[in-house]
Formats: sequence, structure tokens, C-alpha cells
Amino acid sequence: MRWAGQQLDAETPGTLPGLGLIAGLVRSVTTPEFKGITFHEVVARSALNSVPGTGLPFNWTVNPYRGCTHACRYCFARPTHKYLELDQGLDFDQQIVVKTNVADVLRRELARPSWSHEQVALGTNTDPYQRAEGRYRLMPGIIEALAGSGTPLSVLTKGTLLRRDLDLLTAAAAEVRVGIGISLALGDEELRKRLEPGVPSVRGRLDLIRAIRDAGLPCGVMVAPVLPWLTDSADQLDELFAQLSEAGATGVTTLILHLRPGVKEWFMQWLEHDHPDLVARYKSLYAHGSYASPSYRKSFEDKARPLLDKHGFGRSSRHRSSVAVDAAKTGWGDPDPARFRPPPRRRSEAPQTPPQDALF
Repeated sequence: MRWAGQQLDAETPGTLPGLGLIAGLVRSVTTPEFKGITFHEVVARSALNSVPGTGLPFNWTVNPYRGCTHACRYCFARPTHKYLELDQGLDFDQQIVVKTNVADVLRRELARPSWSHEQVALGTNTDPYQRAEGRYRLMPGIIEALAGSGTPLSVLTKGTLLRRDLDLLTAAAAEVRVGIGISLALGDEELRKRLEPGVPSVRGRLDLIRAIRDAGLPCGVMVAPVLPWLTDSADQLDELFAQLSEAGATGVTTLILHLRPGVKEWFMQWLEHDHPDLVARYKSLYAHGSYASPSYRKSFEDKARPLLDKHGFGRSSRHRSSVAVDAAKTGWGDPDPARFRPPPRRRSEAPQTPPQDALF
């Protein structure tokens, strides 16, 4: 791949006002293979992010990228770009921060005597196997560093590029616990193209699930987000669960769309353009916050549970309601369900300070 980069320590004028304030920016790179995308290569000061008290089955994450070319209109991570003085719409899709030295920094952090070898999750903020990973190849070093230090890990992704690293993940699983999760919520390929334009096809991800299972690894699936009145009918769920079962998924978690401030505005723009007839219903459904109304969540649970049972993803599976997790990307393959807890009902939905995952 040819990369039309700038000189070291140079910055694209007017492109990223926030990054100009961050020590560690090395250069900004464009390439014809990624039309309209700018990659901002930085030297990271840290790799491990502490995320305690979230109710998730991990307290540590690693995010090699910020921003994501998957360009999912509903992505919950969009607000993290505002800390770089970037917008949460096109900038999130097109201005990608790459922590080029993340594996080296991670090795140093894992070698500290204080490191307790807790599980580390990948894919909790933006996708570690988005298309740029084909060029930067950060994940092999991360996987080797974690496994080599005796640290269990989990990966959640929509990227079929994970297939490249299956041998590494299989080797890691011989040393530590490895969980893999695939995010696949939209069985309708035309809807996927409009809502997730940079995401691999439905068939490609079903084939990835098969490849992961053929490698002897567990593979949970995040059916997230479920979109009210677009992907939530009994027939749609039945068909999708059947496909996941046939592909060999070891568990399914369903999460209803939640819309944080910033994400909500971006998603609603799309809805007004593609499904104007649903705008009023969505405004009513999300009138009191980021989560769908309790009555809708209850109705969805009643509809989904028997279908999950039908396809082998019942109560012993990873099925949880839309309030079980505060993000549609938890990054596990086969977790302990007892560790999931609903978030507080009245907690602040807009952090006043940058979250740990947003910091270098």
C-alpha cells in the first residue's frame, strides 16, 4: 500500500485542531486506497486503560485506534472525538488516530511488578480490526504481548481481518484464556450498506464465525444494536439467530439501540433521510434519555427469549437486555453471565471529563 505521508512532526493544516495540542503526534497520512481518510500517527504514552466499576467482565482495555472507518451511524464511541475538537459525525469516520507504538508500550506496562494479570478487552471503543489494521498490523504485537505476559484477553470486532490472526489467537489460547466476539446485528445486506458502510458483509462475518469455531475457539455474537421497527420483528430475529446457530456461534447477546447525546443527533439525521416515517416514533421511544422506553424493552425481551431458546441461545447463553451493558461492544467470547449488572438508572449519560479510553 502506498502512503502519501507528510514529513515527520508535520501536521495537516486545519485538519485536526485538537491533535496539534497533543505531544506525540508524528505525522498525518493519506493514501488513495482510503479516499477521504486521514490517519494521524501518534506515539502513545500508555496502552492499558483502566475501566473499573462498569459492570463488564473486565477492568482493563487496549484501544490501538481512535475513530473508525466502519462509519456505523449508531456507534456509541462517537463522542470521544470531541476531546480532539473534532465532530462526532464525519470526522469520527474519516480522521483516524493510530497509536503506532502501542504494542511496545503495552509490553512495558505488562512487565511491571504491579500488573495483576486481569483480563484485557480489545474492541471496547473502536474496532481493532478496522481496515487500517491491514496496513498498521498492531494487533499481532498486542496479542503476543498479552499472551506472553500471562494475561487473558478478549476481542470484539466486526472486521473479518481477524481471520489473519487466527493462528496467533489459537496459540495464545494455549497459554491464557481467550474470548472472541463478533458483532453482527443487521441481517439485511442493503440496510447494512446504508447504516454500516465500512463494515464487512453479513456473509463475510458468518464465514468468520465458522473459521473461528473451526480453529477451536469460542465465538460469541453481539446482536447489537437491535433497531426498533427496522430489525426487531420476530421473523427477522428468527432468521438471524438461525444463521448464527448454523455458523456455530457459542452464545448470543442482544442489545437494543441506545442513543447517547451526540450519537443521537447523527443517527436521527440518517433516520430522517432514510425512514422519515419512523422519526416521530423514535423521538417518543427515546424521549426520556439514551435508552428505549421500559415498555419497549419488556416487549422485546418477551419476543426474543423464545427465539433464543429455539436456536440454542437460551438462558444459559449470553442473552441480556438493552440495559445490561452500557456499550454495544463488550469484547468477550464466553463470559461469566453472573458478572453482568445493569447500570444505575439515573447515572450521568454525558461524561464531564474524557473517559479513560479517550486518553493517550
